[in-house]
Amino acid sequence: MITTLYRIIKYGFQNFWRNYLISIATVLVLFLSAAGFLGLLIFGAVGSKAISSVQERIDISVYFKPDAPEDDILKIKEGLRGLPEVRSVEYISKDEALEIFKKRHAYDNVIYQAIEELNVNPLSASLNIKAYDPGQYSLIASYFEVEAFKNIIDKITYSENYLIINRLARIVSLGEQGGLMLTLILAIIAAIVAFNAVLLAIYSNKEEIAIMRLVGASNTFIRSPYIFVGMIYGFLAAFLAMVVFTPFVYFISPYIEVFIPTTDLWFYFLGNFFKFFGYCLLFSMSISVVSSIVVVKRYLNV
Repeated sequence: MITTLYRIIKYGFQNFWRNYLISIATVLVLFLSAAGFLGLLIFGAVGSKAISSVQERIDISVYFKPDAPEDDILKIKEGLRGLPEVRSVEYISKDEALEIFKKRHAYDNVIYQAIEELNVNPLSASLNIKAYDPGQYSLIASYFEVEAFKNIIDKITYSENYLIINRLARIVSLGEQGGLMLTLILAIIAAIVAFNAVLLAIYSNKEEIAIMRLVGASNTFIRSPYIFVGMIYGFLAAFLAMVVFTPFVYFISPYIEVFIPTTDLWFYFLGNFFKFFGYCLLFSMSISVVSSIVVVKRYLNV
């Protein structure tokens, strides 16, 4: 058993090196397909993190008219707390809003002096509301459609925030669809190349195959080296994809973190390195090994 396995592996490597130019071309095409698949996985992870990050920041901000009584605002706050969709409600009074504004523009002398020279506070009181689920914001927004609230509410920023997250989700979705299409195209090309590479190996070894038949070699023994070649193609493609992507992820990670502060792509990649490699290996080997099996069953009649 061990001797048979050793010979299968040996003949598999011989077939790989015998047509090394075709083998290298096959591995490179498979690598492009595996790299596209790996990039799709990473893009999907970054996109999900980006959406989650925006979802954490999104809220409904309700701004009240300057003459809105504070007691009425606090009553609305207590009513919101009773809603099952609401995670938290923060009340920001006019004075607190002014202090926040001053701190934010502490280094802008023109704006700061203009605020100091005013005799009245121009800012409005507001409520910042966060939901448990971003899909529940529409339900919370409908709470303010009561006629009595319209007399004291100035504006609600929910629609603006919701538009941002919808656009981001659409961009991520389109990116994933485009990446999937590209990966499928590359996978088809890789399968065709692997198919022809194994077929060429079979035709170049016709005499050896004939001798094996004469000495009574089993069908499994004759076919297995060509399937093993497909495994070599798949493994090298996945390995090469990881080798290329590792420094690439390390390089782009700081730039991703600028746009999505909560995402450390390099740490995430390292933490899931073997999972990514496993997915990549499964993907590339599925293409190469399945192609090899199809070739062997169709053209290697033993």
